[in-house]
Amino acid sequence: MSKLETNTIDNISGSSTLTIGDTNATSVTIDSGVSTLTIPNGAATGHMYPAFMVGLSANQTGITPASYTKVTFDEEDVDTNGAFASNKFTVPTGQAGKYFIGLDVQMNAESGAGTATVGSARIYKNGSVAIVGGVVDFRNTNGQKFNSNISTIMDLSAGDYLEGYAELHTSSGNVTFISNNRSTKFFGYRLGA
Repeated sequence: MSKLETNTIDNISGSSTLTIGDTNATSVTIDSGVSTLTIPNGAATGHMYPAFMVGLSANQTGITPASYTKVTFDEEDVDTNGAFASNKFTVPTGQAGKYFIGLDVQMNAESGAGTATVGSARIYKNGSVAIVGGVVDFRNTNGQKFNSNISTIMDLSAGDYLEGYAELHTSSGNVTFISNNRSTKFFGYRLGA
């Protein structure tokens, strides 16, 4: 192995792309002694990507109480890789790894419904419950809103998909998931391998 010592590597005049490694390179290592890696502009693709954050464009109403219901996220704030579609986040090919994932659902009993007692949010992975979060147990009056929140780190493979669900028990009537200022949102990003 040979060692190259220099202060600057640049591409040739007339080209805007600099490639490090070619057909023989399968990895590039940055020594552990490097304390700062600066990327002044452009997108980093090895970590924190893909990333997504979605919300509701309007309240989701008429939800049957005491039944886990998929939250219909229909408004994207961030979707770096187009991986949020059909109301779920799907890990893209080549992007397996550890992900930070969060789900916040604000809900209340609809007008005329009875008292709400217990509610919670859940993250489903590949169609099954993966994480249960923020079980709230209290007695509220009609119109009082409360949140159920989840934040977690998940090990995901390419093709795994995540969905957000929530439920609220009421003594009668239906439930609403609240959209106001992203009170209800689903978000996440890749931490790394």
